[in-house]
Order: sequence, then C-alpha cells, then structure tokens
Amino acid sequence: MSVKVFGHKSPDTDATASALVWSWYMNEKGIATKAYVLGTPNTETLFVLKYWGFEVPEILTAVSSEDKVVIVDTNNPAELFDNINEAQIIQIIDHHKLIGGIETPAPIDICIKPLASSASVMYTMMTTEEINAMPKEIKGLMLSCVLSDTLEFRSPTTTEKDKQIAALLADQLDIDMNAYAVKMFEAKSDVSHFSDEELIKMDSKKYEVGGKKYRISVLETTAPNIILDRKDSILSSISTVKNDEELDEVLLFVIDILKEEATLFIPNDTVKDIASTSFNTAPTSDLVVLPGIVSRKKQIIPALG
Repeated sequence: MSVKVFGHKSPDTDATASALVWSWYMNEKGIATKAYVLGTPNTETLFVLKYWGFEVPEILTAVSSEDKVVIVDTNNPAELFDNINEAQIIQIIDHHKLIGGIETPAPIDICIKPLASSASVMYTMMTTEEINAMPKEIKGLMLSCVLSDTLEFRSPTTTEKDKQIAALLADQLDIDMNAYAVKMFEAKSDVSHFSDEELIKMDSKKYEVGGKKYRISVLETTAPNIILDRKDSILSSISTVKNDEELDEVLLFVIDILKEEATLFIPNDTVKDIASTSFNTAPTSDLVVLPGIVSRKKQIIPALG
C-alpha cells in the first residue's frame, strides 16, 4: 500500500502542490506514494495545476489504521480527519506554529521551519543535486507555493530565504516571476460562480483562541469588489455557517493583494468588539478596512490571541 501524502482541508496552492512535490520526491527515493487533497482546491490552485500539467489530485475522504500518511502544510488536527491519530503518520512537513494534538505510537520525522511556505521548507530539505535534477513541472509547483503564500513577497511571513528560493527557481525555469504571479492572482480572484458558503469556507481554518471556537476565513484577491458587492448575502451566510458548525464566531477577511489591506465582515456586535480589541479600530458599519493586514498566520491569529 502506497503512502498517502496530503495537506489540510480547504486546500490552497501550498497544501495541494506541496503534497505533489513531496510525493514525487519520495517516489524518487523509492518509497511508493500518492498525493491527495482533502477537498476541492481553490481557483488559483486549479490554475497552477493546469499551467504545470498536473491533474487535480484525488479527494481523500477518510483514513484508517492501515494507512501510512505524510502530512504537509499543517500540524493542526482540526484541519485534518477526526481520526487522524489512528493513521500511521510517518512524517510532518509544515511552516505553521506547533498546535499540538497529533499523537503517534512511535517517533516520526518532523520538519517545521519559520518559512513562508511548506514548499520552501521542502526546498531546504533537499540537496543541491536533487534540486537541480527536479523536473521543470515540480520546480513550477514549488515556485507557485512560495508566490502564493507570500502574496508575491507582500506578506510579513516572507523571509529572505523564501525570496532566494523563488529567485533560484524562477531563474532555472526562465520565467518572469511577476507576470506569472499576476496570472495566479487573477485566477484566485475569479470567484463569482461560488456560493456565499463556498466563499466563506474556501480558504478557511478552524482555530480555538482563548477558549472560543473560530472559523477564520481569508479571501485573497486583486478584485475585492467581486466579493464585497455580495456583502448582504455573505453576512447572512456567515451567521448560517456559525450556527450550523456550532462556532463562537466566523471571521471573514477579504485581502486586497494590491492595496495590501483587509476588509473584515462585521455580522454582529461580538465581531465588532473583536475588531475593536484585536485590530484597534472602531467599526461604524458591517465592513471595516484594516490597513496593512494581509496574513492570517502572522497578523490575524496573533492579534486574536
């Protein structure tokens, strides 16, 4: 039975492409693997996969005690299967803070580094010879992960190492990094055909902060009005998702990539208080603009803590 490689639920570019990259790498090492996703990838990810010639990985719906798995781009049990600890986890590769809750019957290989993407972490785990030998398509996936998770180096999660990795990959691919990033972000912004609930859950993570259960959703776009023009129906859907999932709150941030700012939806007084306390602002309507806020990991979640 091959090893299953996958990232988190609500798969983005890094979760999807990193699973493909590491599956390729393990196969090259003689370990049979297959990459999966835990849901339908977003529009940017679909563009990336098509651009570099990959099919969308099969959606994995369950794991069992018989499965050997590698987890990428998360170490948070809330973003995985409820029974993830029953699987035979053999490796975790991530770039997020250590959450806790994953248990294994034996020691495993874990690599978590303070870089902007899981693909960046993988790059540092490979030798120069292995990197040079990578097929163009795999290098393209890695570059896409770095550009996506850094918002083309606009995010405060960006490190000099991420920039160096991206530059080296782009040089080897002979690709105009800026022009390619523009295409990626245009694809990410094409969300008009998604339902309100799909938008809320598209790039979303569940977190417990101070004993409160949140779904923290981020929509990164170069065309925020496509989403903001649906304000009233989205506000209603936020309440529906909150009640259906028995959450304390749903926080939806629309990130304007070009202006480098976030717009937070304010569906009720509790979220209004959160905006005031955590982001030092005084909302006067059901939307509030937060200048300079672009990163869930580096800015939003720490502010809530």
